[in-house]
Amino acid sequence: MSVFPSDRVFIIAEAGVNHDGVLADALTMVDVAAEAGADAVKFQTFTAEAALTARAMKADYQVANTGQGGNQLDMVKRLELDAAAHDALHARCRERGIAFLSTAFDMDSLRLLARYDMPAIKIPSGDLTWGPMLLAAARMGRPLLVSTGMATLDEVRDALAVIAFALTRDGDPADLAETHTVFDTPQGQAALQNAVTLLHCTTQYPAPVEAVNLRAMITVAETFGLPIGYSDHTLGLTVPVAAVALGARVIEKHFTLDRARSGPDHAASLTPDELTAMVRAIRDTEAAMGSSEKAPSAAEAPNRLVARRSLVAARPIAAGVILKPDLMTAKRPADGLSPMRAWDLAGSTAARDYAADDAIEDRA
Repeated sequence: MSVFPSDRVFIIAEAGVNHDGVLADALTMVDVAAEAGADAVKFQTFTAEAALTARAMKADYQVANTGQGGNQLDMVKRLELDAAAHDALHARCRERGIAFLSTAFDMDSLRLLARYDMPAIKIPSGDLTWGPMLLAAARMGRPLLVSTGMATLDEVRDALAVIAFALTRDGDPADLAETHTVFDTPQGQAALQNAVTLLHCTTQYPAPVEAVNLRAMITVAETFGLPIGYSDHTLGLTVPVAAVALGARVIEKHFTLDRARSGPDHAASLTPDELTAMVRAIRDTEAAMGSSEKAPSAAEAPNRLVARRSLVAARPIAAGVILKPDLMTAKRPADGLSPMRAWDLAGSTAARDYAADDAIEDRA
């Protein structure tokens, strides 16, 4: 198992439940994500009764986005996709050359997803504190994307400790303290390095820009020394592109076929055209990041001659005249001495006659 991702930003087009439980729409979303240039399209896998009780009421954003109150259970039941639908989605992803991903929200769903060649297992922010799920997901032998929305650093540390235990020990831990004992070992840290990418996230749909706190993404990366990514719920393209500039190696962003639909996540999602634009902007941004070395680039090197200046005679100078600063100036092109040499040459004797604009020679 290797670190996920590796050579470039991995872009996940999050279909989630924006198919509204309709397989045909889910298949179309695979097509849209592939055409946009995303690396993966991700869905959500669950049985409503296994993930929710009837007393789990809708979040405020879900009430606002769906236009009605009530509990989450009734809403989510309409969004389920069965095993056959998952098979169809996985097959379509293979046809379109895009990776299939889905997030499991219950243990049976995690087992279902084990049959597919997903490049990673996603732990959603809401399950960061579900120890047994972390344990089971980590033991599937695939890289983990661990989302940290709503979390404190201590909660992230607890989750990583459970994952470290799962990757290096058998059975269940006696208690959380035992997982932290493993987390603090070189073996535990090495296991995490080889398996986990953390995702900064703000769990609100849509998330206000001022609530994103991208600097916290850097804090998380520096605190745990792990690859970092960003799961975005803001409107527009600005924040995910900024996250890439700050070092995100994974970007996850919701998209929809129609933002006017009434499901819980449509309002915080990109349209197909916007998804394409985001992918393009991310690729441009990572290309622009380039190298940390400050030196003339190959693209600008030819312009040094025409954009910079040379040291030239400001007016005619006779041979034998003592050069003074007012006898010299700097003009384009840069085909002679650097103007920085003016102070060095001041006080020397002109070795020949100079016409105005003649390049001053090194021997003066």
